[in-house]
Parts: sequence; C-alpha cells; structure tokens
Amino acid sequence: MIVVTGATGNVGRTLVRALDSAGEQVTAVSRKISAVDVPAGVRTLAADLMEPESLKPALDGADALFLLTATADWMAAGGDGTVLGGVLDLARAGGVQRVVLLSSQGVGTGRHPSELEDAVKGAGLPWTMLRPGGFDSNAFAWAATIRAERVVAAPFGDVALPTVDPDDIAEVAAVALRQPGHAGATYVLTGPTPITPRQQAAAIGDALGEPVRFVEQTRDEARAQMLGFMPAPVVEATLGILGTPSAEEQRVSPDVERVVGRPARTFADWAARNAAAFK
Repeated sequence: MIVVTGATGNVGRTLVRALDSAGEQVTAVSRKISAVDVPAGVRTLAADLMEPESLKPALDGADALFLLTATADWMAAGGDGTVLGGVLDLARAGGVQRVVLLSSQGVGTGRHPSELEDAVKGAGLPWTMLRPGGFDSNAFAWAATIRAERVVAAPFGDVALPTVDPDDIAEVAAVALRQPGHAGATYVLTGPTPITPRQQAAAIGDALGEPVRFVEQTRDEARAQMLGFMPAPVVEATLGILGTPSAEEQRVSPDVERVVGRPARTFADWAARNAAAFK
C-alpha cells in the first residue's frame, strides 16, 4: 500500500492516478476528499498532517509514503519539523519502508529552511527528496484576468526560470515510491529550458489561439498581492527567486529525464493541456 498525502493537489492527483494505473494499492489522503476525487478502487482518507493521529488508519500496514506539506500550515505550527516528526513516528510504527518528501529547490539554495527535510532524514526510514523549482501550474493564478481581459500581470517579466510541470514531479515521485535504487537520493526537478513570465503569457495565448497581453508589476505590487495567500517570509523568498535568481536556480536539471527516461515537458506542453482553464 502506498499512501499519498496532498492527494487532491496539482502533484498528488496525478500521482494517485499514476500509481493506480501501475497496479499499486493506494490510499489517497487530503483534508477534504471523497471517492469522486480518485479513480475507482482507490481508498480515501480525510486527514490532516497537522494532526498526525488522523493519518494512523492510512499508515498502519503501508509500505511507502508520499509527503506533501503545506508551507503556511507548517510555519503556523512553528516551522521546526515537530509535527512532521509525529507523522513519521506513526509511519515507522505502521511499517512504512520508504518516504518520498516533496520539498523545494529553495532548501538546496538556502532560500527556504531545511527543517522538514531534516525531520525526514532523522526518522530512521529510507528517504528520497524531491526539490522542484517553480511550478508551471503557478500560472493558474493568472486564469481570472486571462479569461476576463486576456491579460497577465506579473513582476520580473524578463527573468527566466526553468519551471517544472507538476505531472513530471508526480511521475518522478511514482518511480521513487515504487522502485528500488532511490533511497538517499535528492532530485532537483525543473523544466527543460528557462522561460520568462512574458514568454509564459505568450505560450498561453498560443494555446488559446488568441494573444495574451503582458503587464509588468512592480515588486511592491506583487508583494502586496502575494501576501494575501502566503506568509511574509515565503513571499520574500519567492520574490527573491523570481527577481534575482542565482545561477543554480536558473540551471536546468537533468533529474526528470534521469529518473523517468524522457525529457521534461515544456511550459507550452503544460499550457496546451490546461488551456480550458484560461478560456
């Protein structure tokens, strides 16, 4: 049995489908989840990582665990890995033999704290770290203005980063959860080429068959908007990556292709598959 937390999110939803298609028994865990959210035959559990005991029914007898933690919740809980440690204690007691953590590239570049990775590494279980950069799906934040006005507003319009398709993250996770040889590995997950916000807007326009206009925000405008759904430290770290990325943050990683055996998908691929969200 493989337990997938965050099972209704951008990565978790695809991961559950991939594991189910591969013939694995899966328990899909999310705060709010029902049978309609997953393929037929997949077990569901409504539970919260901030309340470790709520996961016990899923972890008892499980073989592998995919961990996705919400940054805002983790920081509200103190940001020290204690809550996650409770989940890992239950996982170990339940017989889990493999843990895959969806972390962040920012841990490796010093932008984000390492406490969650440290908790997993200290749990005494074989682990794999996934460190994605920015998600292609962050572009969903532009959906309302694209639908209404065919406009994207974002800061740092000409700063390029190799954003990654969440489906690629899910496929790497599926391999690490199912196959041996990934214990102790840390994979940096990016797309195949750096792309700017201005170019992303154009790619969405190509997918729609209509031009999408790009409007560049100031850093302060972007910060004010982001504070509506992110803690202030995360906002500052994110703006730093978007505006003044390091060479490492702009580097294309080979790890997606190394793990799944094919090149990472482009942003244009992602936009074409998700064009309906912007119509």
